[in-house]
Amino acid sequence: MIVLKISNSSEVVAKVVGRFLERLTPDSIDNATVEDQVIKKLIENLAAEGLKGEIAAINGLDLNGEEISISGGLKVRRHTSF
Repeated sequence: MIVLKISNSSEVVAKVVGRFLERLTPDSIDNATVEDQVIKKLIENLAAEGLKGEIAAINGLDLNGEEISISGGLKVRRHTSF
């Protein structure tokens, strides 16, 4: 299993839509938007290499260095098979 944590979602969204609009959107929306785009590109690239599997965006899981913590239970926000 691979865990990927994106830590600069707000910065990426600000580059695309501008700082003013980024400040109007909650961080959770920024994170979800960037995660969805990363998932889309990962699926495209992995499928092109012939790999098959599943990918999910999960709320309530946090990666801090070498530790993974669960806060308030886990919820699958998005799940896709490829």
